[in-house]
Amino acid sequence: MSDRTMTVPGGLLLFISVLSFCSVSGQVSYSIPEEMAKGSLVGNIAQDLGIDIKRLKSGNARIYTGDSAEYIELNKESGVLVIKEKIDREALCEQIAPCALHFQITLENPMELFPIIVEITDINDNAPIFPTQEKQFEISESAVVGSKFMLEKAIDLDIGRNGLQSYTLKPSDNFVLKLHGQVDGSKKVEMILQKPLDRERQEAISLILTAVDGGEPQMSGTMQIYITVLDANDNAPVFTHSVYKANLKENSVKGTLVTKVSASDADKDTNGEVTYVIGNRMDNVAKLFKMSKEGDIILDGPIDYEKAKHYQIDIEAIDRGGLSDSSKVIVDITDINDNHPIIKVISKSQSIPEDSSANTVIAMLSVHDPDSESNGRIACLINENIPFSIKSTSGSFYSLITESNLDREKASNYNISVICSDEGVPSLSSRVNLTLLISDVNDNAPVFDKSAFEAYIVENNTPGQSIFTIKAEDADWNQNARVSYILQDSSLNGVPVSSYVSVSADNSGVIHAVRSFDYEQIKDFQFCVKAQDGGSPPLSSNVSVKILIQDQNDNAPQVLYPVQTGGSLVAEMVPRSADVGYLVTKVVAVDVDSGQNAWLSYKLQKATDRALFEVGLQNGEIRTVRQVTDKDAVKQRLTVIVEDNGQPSRSATVIVNVAVADSFPEVLSEFTEFTHDKEYNDNLTFYLVLALAVVSFLFITCLVVIISVKIYRWRQSRILYHSSLPVIPYYPPRYSDTLGTGTLQHVYNYEVCRTTDSRKSDCKFGNAGSQNVLITDPSSTGTMQRIQSEKSILDEPDSPLEVRNH
Repeated sequence: MSDRTMTVPGGLLLFISVLSFCSVSGQVSYSIPEEMAKGSLVGNIAQDLGIDIKRLKSGNARIYTGDSAEYIELNKESGVLVIKEKIDREALCEQIAPCALHFQITLENPMELFPIIVEITDINDNAPIFPTQEKQFEISESAVVGSKFMLEKAIDLDIGRNGLQSYTLKPSDNFVLKLHGQVDGSKKVEMILQKPLDRERQEAISLILTAVDGGEPQMSGTMQIYITVLDANDNAPVFTHSVYKANLKENSVKGTLVTKVSASDADKDTNGEVTYVIGNRMDNVAKLFKMSKEGDIILDGPIDYEKAKHYQIDIEAIDRGGLSDSSKVIVDITDINDNHPIIKVISKSQSIPEDSSANTVIAMLSVHDPDSESNGRIACLINENIPFSIKSTSGSFYSLITESNLDREKASNYNISVICSDEGVPSLSSRVNLTLLISDVNDNAPVFDKSAFEAYIVENNTPGQSIFTIKAEDADWNQNARVSYILQDSSLNGVPVSSYVSVSADNSGVIHAVRSFDYEQIKDFQFCVKAQDGGSPPLSSNVSVKILIQDQNDNAPQVLYPVQTGGSLVAEMVPRSADVGYLVTKVVAVDVDSGQNAWLSYKLQKATDRALFEVGLQNGEIRTVRQVTDKDAVKQRLTVIVEDNGQPSRSATVIVNVAVADSFPEVLSEFTEFTHDKEYNDNLTFYLVLALAVVSFLFITCLVVIISVKIYRWRQSRILYHSSLPVIPYYPPRYSDTLGTGTLQHVYNYEVCRTTDSRKSDCKFGNAGSQNVLITDPSSTGTMQRIQSEKSILDEPDSPLEVRNH
């Protein structure tokens, strides 16, 4: 419930309240329509406040309204509030909403005060009315389309839906209406010429302007508009500003110049003479301001900041031809400190026992200053060296209470002076004296604004960085409201939470990071913080705090396939009969980051022939982009770069060797460098010895390669076992491609017999097996390893093919 009030005519207090019944700390609100008959029921105050009827009688219950008229009365016999005087909302509040009566019910023995609020709702009991029944215009036939003519606004004393809603203008052959919203919520009404006038056809025009409200039933008001068409005034006055602003101190004397407005008319002679008038003649503005022929706006009545803080003056500039322009002047009233605080004693005790406990209320005061801001802010004090104090209870109400135990033998009576001063310059104050005779008579836990908190921190943070601030409010005050924050003991994965975060020791509620977080290790964690006040014994409450680690792009992509070996060359074979779109191989990479930091894209950075291959941007598939020809080089080298989507992005590169050939001998002759002796010996013995040496060499080489691969695969499996990299279910292209789009559809076994001249060597094809990847070792002259057995490392489903030279 808001304690804020505003002063309006008749001493009515206005505030923002809920329209339905509510009771908070003894405050009750009602809502009734205006114009209720005398004696109508407002509400059962005894039931709503939970007070017994006997208490109303014994406590001499009465209604305190201050200087306001008493519209509501209390029936002590039944404990109900009834209408005492018929209430007219428009007379009380004019256009201000919401409108409410604000009074108090007081009880004695012991003294109690209950604020009561009765909101007055509007009914549609007023029709829109115009200040005049008719309006006459003289408009030149040369008036251009779009010319504006100011119309006087209708006034509807009702508000909201019951207030003025719309205007209509009939007939609408030559003119249409245009409404402009104003600062105060009303609408400025202009009549716009939409079709040129012709005096020879129509010398006079009669229109009806209708204003309609939105009530049930709907009510309306009309004004007759008579237009006389004149000749030859083709320029309308134009104000230099659409809005003028001025400041005026309250209590300025009559005749004070507010501001000066100016409008110019391009016409000459009488058609260029401009007359200024105030448009909103029906409002109070016309009573407070007047205009001179020169455009001076002069104060013509008393103004009071407490009644109105600003005024809006609609002004018109009219030339002799009837053309006009409109503008408005916004006058802001400046408050001056011209009101003393008003102190009223609501209730007081003539005497109290000397054994009265501390904080016993001895008097209740109502203090109000009609001024605003610092001029209306009040501070109340009492004379020193007495065991009493004054405190604000709610809004403008104060209580005078005992501060300590009293002793009649030391003092039998006290004279208490209450002085209330405002903060104006100069300050104004008021005083009231009370005489008191002495005769032979003491809890809120801190509350968090949320039941749980969430905070975010980016990984790789600096230890000691502030993460988040929690705040708990305590309704108590001083030491009892001083909140300290304690990190509750708990553990995360067996580690104390205090090794992750800490709470600031200066009671500010700032949570700091104790360590640097790694998103790949921990993504979020949760802990509890206790807020404890400074009371005795202390009260406390707990709240759950969840810290979410945000990922940074701190990991570069890692290429899983093809494996980059130290000395061997791993090549993918592409037959020369390959069509466009032939799948050569697929680059497989992972990124241990998350989100867009782990989104990978593949690009072809370098290539022996860029016109032959392309790389899939998203899937890393290397395909041919044209038909392979005999002119294409057998040995193709591709460099593929893998980039993530982080900011900044990280990348990795991989080299893919591709052999364009239909047979292994063709590849072997290209990937190995031989020094062919053109003058070879035809001796058969020489060939037999050479063949035996080659076979022995191939056998030993195969044994070394197989053992090396076995050791390498064992070490690689151990590395992957301890790695935190995610497993991607992708296998190198060793499978048989039934659609005919794979790298090699079959694996062939060869028996090779070589002579010193490779052009005379024999090559026999064996049986087809699973798909194969060509591996050549530059250090081994003319050697090709073939791994085909089901028990070999090529048939392990989780590993790409790798061969290491030793």
